[in-house]
Amino acid sequence: MTLLRQPRVTGAGRIAGARRRGSTARRRATVVAYLFALPFIASFAVFMVFPVLASLGMSFTDFTNRDIQNPTSVNPVGFQQFSALLSNPQFLRSVLNTVYFVGVGIPLTMVIALALAVALNSGINRFRTAFRVGFFAPVVTSIVAVAVVWRFILQPDGLLNEALAAVGITGPNWLGDPAWAMPAMIMMAVWRSVGTLMVIFIAGLQNIPQEVLEAAEIDGAGRAQRFFRVTLPLMRPTLLLGAVLLSVGFLQFFEEPFVMTRGGPLDATLSISYFTYNQFGFGNFGLASAASYLLFVAIALLSLVQFRLFRSKD
Repeated sequence: MTLLRQPRVTGAGRIAGARRRGSTARRRATVVAYLFALPFIASFAVFMVFPVLASLGMSFTDFTNRDIQNPTSVNPVGFQQFSALLSNPQFLRSVLNTVYFVGVGIPLTMVIALALAVALNSGINRFRTAFRVGFFAPVVTSIVAVAVVWRFILQPDGLLNEALAAVGITGPNWLGDPAWAMPAMIMMAVWRSVGTLMVIFIAGLQNIPQEVLEAAEIDGAGRAQRFFRVTLPLMRPTLLLGAVLLSVGFLQFFEEPFVMTRGGPLDATLSISYFTYNQFGFGNFGLASAASYLLFVAIALLSLVQFRLFRSKD
């Protein structure tokens, strides 16, 4: 009689088998997860990744509206579109205008928003909610409607000049004078953007531990010392968030000059975004794509600078 001998399974064999079964289960779960995410991945690739890569590739070609019917006739030109931009006086004027708008508008908006946030967080007790709603209202208002209203306010015989005349000041032609057109744009952009930043700063102020402020007060720190040496350093992450959000919006400012000045007078309010829009309208798709990516680089560089300025020193 022959006895069949069963193979002996050692402890190491059982552990290896368990690992193989676990690995198979993980791979199966991963495949199922990707299958569930496949619709989103496909949509993201078609509607986000492909347009970005296509526009990037377009910036290295001479693609114009004449090539729409036959895209295979497009020729690669390397960095020629970028060099053409850097030698285009109108583009350089748009760069200077954008730098002016960003350089004045962002610090001014942050200072006013921080002052309002401090006042509404600790200095104003009555009608606090009404003030918050009032300052935030321009954020949720249509920019086109706001720009049309501001265009009437800034006319030579508009509401602002009438108010200045009441105190003996002759107001300028805000939108018709090249020297005053950009300050008018900045004034409107600050008014419109300050609400968002104010809400962010109020949230940052309310997250500061009161124990820290009380300890500073006990140590003899005055109100100004507590603000500059305790509150502001603790608000660095909040200030960074506000600065980055604001810079992205300010570097792409377009609606205000589009509705109010059409980039004039004499290109005084022509921004990089408006220049890019015009080039797309003229059919210079390659040149417009190159301008878009130069603006992207500018936004990235400004964000890096802000990260360096507002990063935590802990």
